[in-house]
Amino acid sequence: MMKKQCIQSILLVTCLIGSASAGPLSLRYTKPAVDWQKEALPIGNGHLGAMIFGNASGEHIQFNEDTLWIGDEQDTGAYQAFGDIYVELGHRNPKDYQRELDISRAVHTIKYNSKGVNYTRQYFASYPAGVIVFHFTSDKKGAYTGTVSLVDAHKATVSAIKNKIQATGTLEGYVYKGGSNNGKQDLICDIVLAYESQLVALNKGGSVKAEGGRIAFNNVDSFTLLLGAGTDYLNQRDTGWKGPHPHNRVTSQLKAASKKSFKTLLEEHLQDYQTLFDRLVLDIGHTPESQSHMPTDERLSAYKEKKPDPDLEELLFQYARYLMISSSRAGTLPANLQGIWNHSNRPPWRCDYHTDVNIQMNYWFVDQANISECFGPLAEWFNSIRQVRQDETKAAFNTRGWITHAENGIFGGSTWKWSKGDAAWVAQNLWDHYAFTLDKAYLRTRAYPIMKELCAFWEDHLKALADGTLVSPDGFSPEHGPHEDGVSFDQQLVWDLFTNTIEASQALDVDETFCKNIAAMKARLLGPKIGKWGQLQEWMVDRDDPKDKHRHLSHLIAVHPSRQISPLTTPALAEAAKVSMNARGDGATGWSKAWKINIWARLHDGNRAYKLLGEQIRGNYFDNLFGYHPPFQIDGNFGYASGLCEMLLQSHMGKIHLLPALPTAWASGQVKGLRARGGYELDMEWQSHKLVQVVVRGKSHTNTPCTMMYGKNTKMINVAKGDRVVLDASLEPVQNTH
Repeated sequence: MMKKQCIQSILLVTCLIGSASAGPLSLRYTKPAVDWQKEALPIGNGHLGAMIFGNASGEHIQFNEDTLWIGDEQDTGAYQAFGDIYVELGHRNPKDYQRELDISRAVHTIKYNSKGVNYTRQYFASYPAGVIVFHFTSDKKGAYTGTVSLVDAHKATVSAIKNKIQATGTLEGYVYKGGSNNGKQDLICDIVLAYESQLVALNKGGSVKAEGGRIAFNNVDSFTLLLGAGTDYLNQRDTGWKGPHPHNRVTSQLKAASKKSFKTLLEEHLQDYQTLFDRLVLDIGHTPESQSHMPTDERLSAYKEKKPDPDLEELLFQYARYLMISSSRAGTLPANLQGIWNHSNRPPWRCDYHTDVNIQMNYWFVDQANISECFGPLAEWFNSIRQVRQDETKAAFNTRGWITHAENGIFGGSTWKWSKGDAAWVAQNLWDHYAFTLDKAYLRTRAYPIMKELCAFWEDHLKALADGTLVSPDGFSPEHGPHEDGVSFDQQLVWDLFTNTIEASQALDVDETFCKNIAAMKARLLGPKIGKWGQLQEWMVDRDDPKDKHRHLSHLIAVHPSRQISPLTTPALAEAAKVSMNARGDGATGWSKAWKINIWARLHDGNRAYKLLGEQIRGNYFDNLFGYHPPFQIDGNFGYASGLCEMLLQSHMGKIHLLPALPTAWASGQVKGLRARGGYELDMEWQSHKLVQVVVRGKSHTNTPCTMMYGKNTKMINVAKGDRVVLDASLEPVQNTH
């Protein structure tokens, strides 16, 4: 009998969790895009990004390359637009128009009928090939006649020869105007990047030729455009931030891609992309097909009218994963305020790396959502600017170590104002990546050296009060409030930095004396304080205004993304955090609402987190599902995904806490492939708001048992790398197999 029950349990796990499914993962529209920010659709491979408009008569493709920046070691500069591609076809008054971005395949498709001919376009950005592919077909031979042109965003000379268009230029003399330049004159770069873009046209049937700086094609059956672009930027200060001119690299990429068929390029793209994307499946409810198959803009409008759509909530989560995979891959720069997509040479907030919450929020969810490979660019960028930041910090504060301003560029230049806790906050991301992956090589060569340098600044900079308490002098709470000693923003981040650095040194078995020193300093730090109206104080002085609705939640870092305050360990402080959150209210910018989802999830209030999740969807997403501040800022998309992860699984307090903030709205559901700290991957299935079963897989080397928690139940289990353990709702084992 017992053997029969065990077999039934195994079958239940296989059937329920193994077959986890979700709604269709596509953005669909019945008309072309007109507005870049609100309607055009993004594709990207980390280096290259494009926004697709999809007009039948004339396609417009705006594109970017992640290293095209102005700036230098003093000024942040700004991320720049690269160029535009125009394909004139003359297909007017189309019928049965469809525009779709399938994020499960990272393929953008356009279909329509013009004068009885069915036309199809398929676009994707290939990471393996290093190019973007645009493929045009129809069901009639010789149906395509038109022109292709390339326009450079910095007025470089564009030339066309045979089947290739090329634009080559430099950013010399280009100036940044507008944005938060803090009263400075327009920026003239000390570092001048060279850049190049190339567009190759490959045709089947008919003819193609260069003509007047464009490519003309006549009566072709089908054609493919391959786009490559790059700059001579190199993320190494000792080379002057410059490497070889991009011409040879771009030419080689296009030559290699041109030798492959469209089918082969697509297959290689899908293999690469789906290896990452397919790791996680989410199902938090069912939306009727009549609604889930509506055009996305109509679905969003229906959601704003409070028509439930759990498949849309899933789609937005997976869209964040799509956007991250598309804008942050090995060898690229990290996702900026707009990921990789930008159509302006004077973008809002420079389209930079804001370190007073935004870049951190971009990467909160990456490990949780099982795309850890996308994290590397953040660590590599932060590593590359160390010496620049050390030099300026030494000049300004006469300390060891380094800190940053709130705005940051790719050459280490940093403007606006000092925000002393920011670098420690980014280091929190760096440590967390190790906590999820247990990658000691990464910890030894990237995270720990940076963390140790940041500790050195605070060792020199912290100020002792009369009673010996250590405080940060003359700090401020982004982006408001007075400058004064002991602001909670700095205090909490220094606590976090010291805590993580001590654990990192223990993991690497190094620097025992150094760690004893910062442990002693940590014990003397001014800690979180509860104020006169029961709030978690934002400043050392009890000055918090209960009517303050500011978008920043800087004194709540201790709740999220840190681990200093939790209902599990510090219930009084957690209650004070709730008082502060209630006072701030639920309204705010898109990224602020996203952060509030995370904080309420960490406070184990799933219904409040869900309320904000819904309000963010209703109030802070454009029709193309770009999150907005306003304007468009991608941190809202990424912060949303992080909040959803936190609602389903938390592991920051030394336990793997299952369904800690499950809202009433998600009564039954499944998730396959969530990651937890300690090197674990989990599948869960729940029904009627209760856990049914969980599968825990060991993904990294670890000899340490983990503590599982569900409700009031806890269970210690061992899961070695390559093993899995299946637990029931009481956290009792069902199956243990290799």
